[in-house]
Amino acid sequence: MNYAPFQLRRNALLARMGAAGGGVALIPTAPERIRNRDTTFPYRADSYFHYLTGFPEPEAVLVLVGGDQPQSLLFCRDKDIDKEIWDGYRFGPAGAREAFGFDAAHPIGELDAKLTELLADQPALWYSLGHDAAWDARISAALNAVRAQTRAGKRAPAMIHDIRATLDEMRLVKDAHEIDLMRRAAAIAGTAHRRAMRFAAPGKFEYEVEAEFLHEFRRQGSQYPAYSPIVAGGANACVLHYVGNDCVLKDGDLLLIDAGCELDGYASDITRSFPVNGKFSGPQADVYDLVLDAQAAAIAATRPGATFLAPHEAAVRVLAQGMLDLKLLEGSLAGVIESESYKRFYMHRTSHWLGLDVHDAGEYRSGEEWSRLVPGMTLTVEPGCYIRPADDVPAAFHNIGIRIEDDVLVTATGSEILTADTPKKIADIEALMKR
Repeated sequence: MNYAPFQLRRNALLARMGAAGGGVALIPTAPERIRNRDTTFPYRADSYFHYLTGFPEPEAVLVLVGGDQPQSLLFCRDKDIDKEIWDGYRFGPAGAREAFGFDAAHPIGELDAKLTELLADQPALWYSLGHDAAWDARISAALNAVRAQTRAGKRAPAMIHDIRATLDEMRLVKDAHEIDLMRRAAAIAGTAHRRAMRFAAPGKFEYEVEAEFLHEFRRQGSQYPAYSPIVAGGANACVLHYVGNDCVLKDGDLLLIDAGCELDGYASDITRSFPVNGKFSGPQADVYDLVLDAQAAAIAATRPGATFLAPHEAAVRVLAQGMLDLKLLEGSLAGVIESESYKRFYMHRTSHWLGLDVHDAGEYRSGEEWSRLVPGMTLTVEPGCYIRPADDVPAAFHNIGIRIEDDVLVTATGSEILTADTPKKIADIEALMKR
């Protein structure tokens, strides 16, 4: 395994810690979770832990020690041949140190005893206080153990820094290793969406279409879906987080699929909307082209120096004017935007950060100002329009739900659409479905 990207991130974090006065950082991975009785959910490492280590096993903790001789330490499960017979390979401390580039590695059972020693005489503790009650209790016990040695000249850290705040800032800008994985995850998800378009037809169930792209995800090496897939036909597309996926697809309906895969921890996130029978009706095409135009405006606004909110504002202007043109709303463009009456048909933001988490870490605002986009940031661009039946809505538009979502990387000169190979023009979708 190439551990260099993870080692570079650990060194970058140690440098930030040093600039703030030094100390010790503690980042545990996620625990295994029981699904039912004695069966666990498929294991996934904590995103912060994975970002710094790449280490895939549960029961592991990263400790970073600042100072003149910074150290990167891992505490993990012992090598255990008997357990490997049942559950698979374990690196063990020695194997983990060599494979992942740690300065030292120790059995996880030694952590509590060593933690007191590691915390003693350190100026600060870097830890995510309040995120896990069990870990908070262990940390408190270790701090109290150091405080009990005051008369022996030992001092406990005087400050506690939120390690997640620092890591959130680092994770906002992706390095080359992360961007490569996200491009690959986007390509896999795009292939799966094209497969779903070719497969969908009246009379099939939503879950049959879901099975097609889940098969494609795994066939191409993705470990998991990045989130619960949305496969929403007809009126179901007007439910933003619909995940039932158990209805029959009807001739004349649109199908909205919001599905992405996870590759080595990194998510893709794509939404496409298309006609079940392969041909857009006039009203469906009108709303679809409106959403596509809104997305184009939002992507054009995704560039270095722009605020995070700029793509959303660009999309809202196009959508609001289109809603007026389609007689879904009345009044002026300025009035519709000021009153936010457009939210009746478009009620969510246009973007979110994307990376190790599908709704990735990182602040959207700094004080009263929206964050500024810089090269290396990755985000989704996903405007939509959802028209539920109502007396004041033209019947031709009833139950049309459309969202178009792409994954976008901010570059030095503008942006790169990582999911550009997934068809989204009407002519391209209809031609693919016809084939």
